[in-house]
Amino acid sequence: MVGRDAALRELREAWARVKRTGRPVPAVITGLPGTGKSTLAAAAAPPGAITGRARLHTSAPYDWLASAVTGHDLSGLDLPRDALRWLAQDPDMPRERYTPDALLRIAVDMVRALVDGKPRVLVVEDLHALDPASLNLIAELATADLPALLVVTSQPPDAAVSPLLTARTLARLSGAPGAVRHHLNALDTTQVHKILTHVYADSPLPSDLVDTVWRRTGGNPYRLTELIAVEGAAGPAGLAGNPSPDLTAREREVLGLLVEGMSNKQIARALGISVRTVTVHVSNVLRKTGAASRTEAALKAVRA
Repeated sequence: MVGRDAALRELREAWARVKRTGRPVPAVITGLPGTGKSTLAAAAAPPGAITGRARLHTSAPYDWLASAVTGHDLSGLDLPRDALRWLAQDPDMPRERYTPDALLRIAVDMVRALVDGKPRVLVVEDLHALDPASLNLIAELATADLPALLVVTSQPPDAAVSPLLTARTLARLSGAPGAVRHHLNALDTTQVHKILTHVYADSPLPSDLVDTVWRRTGGNPYRLTELIAVEGAAGPAGLAGNPSPDLTAREREVLGLLVEGMSNKQIARALGISVRTVTVHVSNVLRKTGAASRTEAALKAVRA
C-alpha cells in the first residue's frame, strides 16, 4: 500500500464512522487501470463485505446486484419472488413485468434486506463498466437509510460504457454528506524507490535504477508489480531491461495501454484516434513483437 496509506486510513475512519453513527458513507476511488483501486478497496473492506462487479461478457440490467448476491440465500427475503429472480439474473427468470421505478425500489429493498440493519461494507468494482440500471441503484444506495460504507472503484467516465450517466453517478456519490473521495495517481520516484528497497532489501540498488524503473512503468503499480515478478525475479539488475527498437512512438503508447488491459475503443479514447487506427497499430505491434495475441504482446512488453 505504498503511496496509498493516507487513503486507506481515511477509508478505515469512514468505516468506523458508519459503525458509530449507522449512517451511509460513500467512498469513491477513481484512477486509470493498474493504479491500485481494487487493492485499496479490498484492504479497506472487512470480512463479510458485499461485493459486486460488472459482468463484462454478459452485461444485463442490475449486473452489480446479481453479482453481489451470488452465493446468498434469498429465500428468506420478504420481496416478490419473481422480481428477486429477475434481479438475481436467474437463468429461468420470468419475463419482466415491473416498471423501471418499481424494480429500482425492489432492488434497494433487496440490498436493505441483505444489510439487515447491521453495519456493512458494500463494494462496487468498476463502476464505469456497469449497466445503467446498476448505476441508478448505486446512486440510490448512496443516500438510502443504510448503515453502510459504499466503496466504489471506477476509471474516469470517458472510459465508461455510459459516460454521461457514469459522470452523474460519480458526482452524486461524491456530493453525498460525508463522502470520501480519492483519485489514485501514478507512484512517484520516491514511492518506487521505497518499494524497490523493500523488495530487494538484501541487494544494493544501482543509483540510476529507480529512474529507469519509473520510466519503464510510468509509476503504474500494476506494471511495477509485473516487472518485479517477471524481470526482477532474479534480482534488481534485471529491471533495467531493453526497449524494443522496432516500435514507433505511437505503437509504444498503444502497447503500454494493452498492458493496462484496455480495449481498442478505450485506447482510441485515451489517445484521441479512431478505433480503426488503433486496430492497425495493434496489428503492427503483434507483427513486430511476434506475439500471437494481445495478452502475449503485453506479457512480452513487461518482460522486455
